[in-house]
Amino acid sequence: MAVEAPSSTRRILELEEYVTLELARDELDEHLGEALWRQYGGKITVEFPSVKTGHKWQLTPRGWVGYIVLTDDLHLRLKPKVPIANLFRMLEYAYKLKIHLADGFADCASLEEFYERLAHILARRVVDRGRKGFYRTYISESDRLPFVRGQLDTRRLITRPWDAQLQCAYEEHTGDIADNQILAWTLQRIARSGLCSRRVLSTVRSAYRSIQSFVTPVPFAPAACMGRLYNRLNEDYEPLHGLCRFFLEHSGPHLDSGDRAMLPFLIDMNRLFELFVAEWLAAHLPKTHSIKAQEHVEITASGDLEFVVDLVLYDAVEERPLCVLDTKYKRPETPAAGDIEQVVAYAVSKRCHDAALVYPIHLQKPLDTCVGGRVNVRSLTFALNDDIDVAGEALVEDLVAQESNSMMSPAG
Repeated sequence: MAVEAPSSTRRILELEEYVTLELARDELDEHLGEALWRQYGGKITVEFPSVKTGHKWQLTPRGWVGYIVLTDDLHLRLKPKVPIANLFRMLEYAYKLKIHLADGFADCASLEEFYERLAHILARRVVDRGRKGFYRTYISESDRLPFVRGQLDTRRLITRPWDAQLQCAYEEHTGDIADNQILAWTLQRIARSGLCSRRVLSTVRSAYRSIQSFVTPVPFAPAACMGRLYNRLNEDYEPLHGLCRFFLEHSGPHLDSGDRAMLPFLIDMNRLFELFVAEWLAAHLPKTHSIKAQEHVEITASGDLEFVVDLVLYDAVEERPLCVLDTKYKRPETPAAGDIEQVVAYAVSKRCHDAALVYPIHLQKPLDTCVGGRVNVRSLTFALNDDIDVAGEALVEDLVAQESNSMMSPAG
């Protein structure tokens, strides 16, 4: 359905995951429809008006939620099937944001509002850090100077005595380092999103100016925010980089509109579900168990081919694989044959007798079978419509039950 925004000239088209929205031919300009298809065809199925569609536009989100600004007058809101409060909890776990719903997020009515509040928090924290002084460190430099600084290259001086410029190696104490560049790049992207109110945008710009004076805002991929080294002087940067990763991962390519370029805010629910399940289990499994995410398993001796397994449950003491898990952000009646084949192949590659497909809902026809007398396969649930922690505890109980049953099964 089309929902009128506060501005009388702006329309917001509201779409829901996997639900088709139909629009009359004249409700969407053909050029905009084509731009939507070209830029976001992998995220939204765009069917053009034809005899097949009853001469209507058909737009269907494919597991992505968020907000897209097509023009100043037409925006798209992609709503999740998951309750907003639970979606926030998923993001909190997946990106280790360390920001709890009690901190004023429980009353967010939309993803745009959530985005804006997180942007405000990041900007405020950058401003606060600026007041204390941004992190600086020494980096090695080598340059030709008119004076001696650091260590002089005496060999070059002997061989080129006529050269008035001295080759010196020295250390520069600077704040123009990756830790700060990531913050500057992220703030720049947020400022271009078009999703912040004037009040929040003012804070974002203030934070950007505080760091721009000595930092080069070079582009960074989300992965640059992960696995960084911290010490007592920059340990407060870790949550800042967690927030940066969230914004960088969900800001995609943009559509040009006039003289402005606004970035979309889009969340891949399949990827988020996988990250969330991994982080929740890592935080709540008993000490006898551990979980590994995105494990690479070579399937050829040369290493040319490999599987990337979503999750592997291990015996923490013996470091033995107990169960292979594959998250499926789908709402089927029963598991698809292809998904079963995939998870069985993963289990065989890990020499593991148990495998599970994890869904966000309770299936009408759950799976519990043994394939080829070798691999026990079950469908399990991390119910996103329920209380997150209760649903997670139920999943852990099911995993433990699967482990116990496998010890008595032929495959065990």
